[in-house]
Amino acid sequence: MFEHAAVRGEIIHLDATWKAVLERRDYPLALRTVLGELMAAAALLSATLKFSGSLIMQIQGGGPVRLLVVECGADLTMRAMAHWDGDLAEGAVLPELVGEGRFVITIDPKKGRQTYQGIVDLEGGSVAAVLENYMQRSEQLDTRIWLAADSHGAAGMLLQKMPDGPEADTDAWNRAVHLGATVKSRELLDLPAREIIHRLYHEEDIRLFDSTPVHFGCTCSRERVANTLRMLGYDEVRSLLDEIGYIEADCEFCNQHYVFDAVDAEQVFASDVAGPAGQTRH
Repeated sequence: MFEHAAVRGEIIHLDATWKAVLERRDYPLALRTVLGELMAAAALLSATLKFSGSLIMQIQGGGPVRLLVVECGADLTMRAMAHWDGDLAEGAVLPELVGEGRFVITIDPKKGRQTYQGIVDLEGGSVAAVLENYMQRSEQLDTRIWLAADSHGAAGMLLQKMPDGPEADTDAWNRAVHLGATVKSRELLDLPAREIIHRLYHEEDIRLFDSTPVHFGCTCSRERVANTLRMLGYDEVRSLLDEIGYIEADCEFCNQHYVFDAVDAEQVFASDVAGPAGQTRH
């Protein structure tokens, strides 16, 4: 926080969390940059919100990259995935990868509570620009974001202008943004947060808070796959089993592989078949 000024900031470093995503799927280099930046952006935004459940960011496009998804829980548990077609040119930027599309932010509070979703057209040549435009249009908050990612880590810095107080330094926002714009991608990736803040804002009165750990985690489970099979229905599942003998499912986030054979499928539907006394299920 900037003392006596209506400016707040966040800095994120993803190391093991980002590597856990890369270990589960071999993403092309250009896609690694964009997906890593989107992960850093999701963590930055999550840290500014008070919510339960999950924040989900999606970029949906009509280019060779059709979909990027990052999910960040309120406890900063993260996972990410992407869909793409063919070879991607090394060094390709977001508009070249995604083409025309839209940016979607979803806050899912879980436990049956109402979900919030915001959707805007993709505007801007980078993940940072897209998110800045979204925050200005949908939340009416002046926000500036700097992001960087490579094969070893992802990082980012966010500045946000808050409502001015009676004794606020009204020029602080302009100074903070001007100085923030001097940060280099390698500095974001390589330097500790305290050193970045000191280099940029050593002449400002800054209040620093303790860091919060981020970690990789996936919510997939065998029970969730079983629930999906129940939604398909007994007859549909039985037909698939008669055709190939088993049903496979892969989690696109963590690459976990699930297999259900005929015995497994019967167990999935056992509770449904039992039913109340006097009823017959077919």
